[in-house]
Amino acid sequence: MKIENSLPCQQLPEVHPQTGLQFTVATEEDFDDIMAMSQDIYGGLDYLPTRYQTWLQETNRTVILARKQGKVIALESVCVIDDGETMLVEGLRVAPQERGKGVAGVLLRFCSQLVKSKYPDVKVTRLTRDDQLGPKDFQKYRLITKQAILLVRFRAEDLKLHLADLGLNVGITGDEIAPSNIPVRLEPSEVHQLFLSSSLMQGVLPNATIVQDWQPFKPLASNMAILLKKDIDWMVDDISCPSMASLCTFPFRVPIGDDWYYLNIDMFGKDQALAVQQLLGHLRRHTSTLKGHVMCQVFLDPPLWKPMAEFFKETLKVELVKQYTEQCVVESDV
Repeated sequence: MKIENSLPCQQLPEVHPQTGLQFTVATEEDFDDIMAMSQDIYGGLDYLPTRYQTWLQETNRTVILARKQGKVIALESVCVIDDGETMLVEGLRVAPQERGKGVAGVLLRFCSQLVKSKYPDVKVTRLTRDDQLGPKDFQKYRLITKQAILLVRFRAEDLKLHLADLGLNVGITGDEIAPSNIPVRLEPSEVHQLFLSSSLMQGVLPNATIVQDWQPFKPLASNMAILLKKDIDWMVDDISCPSMASLCTFPFRVPIGDDWYYLNIDMFGKDQALAVQQLLGHLRRHTSTLKGHVMCQVFLDPPLWKPMAEFFKETLKVELVKQYTEQCVVESDV
């Protein structure tokens, strides 16, 4: 399969010296081998099965495989964003039997060299992590921003009943919210205009970064073109002067079992009441037609984690899957 902006396969070295690894550009035919290598990754909540075909079609992305004696043992996806200045690293995974042998580091270095040769204007590598960063990490990376991760689990049918009991315009205290405070769902033209306005979004976006489903973007026209092609709902509290914004990625299936879905909601701002209103709006819209189990990740300002976790447990009667963790956007020079 041809990938428009990737380097042709013949430009990849046949075998990496000293490691015996071969690097190839991923194709549709590699899907089964990749899934076999990725079995049980993320506890059965792997997003790659639903994203793989889309990734292969994206002209600013290249998916590279590492092979050992012809067998797929690692994968990394690199996507060029931010007007060609940033290499976004995603999807890194290594087969269980090859972990701890330095494969990931070799693959990362190879992909960096490959992208730099194709896109000489690339200056930094960015990635998003959810593990605890230590002193060695900060020697290698700069922290751009971080969000708290609130992970909950529920049956869609049960949540719909709780949402119906709450009513349409309930606030955090149970009072009715004024019509002027009801969240606004944005049209594409409104998204483009609003999120490219640094004066309007100042103080809302964390360190001037739009983080959508683990992908960090600078608010640039080229990035908005990428984001507006995706299935995302965009919401703000006030289109003329927003203090809270949120992005909800449409639900997608995960391989943990039949009728299991992932729902990711990225929230920006510090107002708990406004966050609750937008959360309820997204949940109503995206669980109304679902049947089965939903794992819902909400990314939000760290001080909001505890009160929002309480709202999920006490008001929506859903299960908290994990205690507090963080999503960290980091970068390093290429």
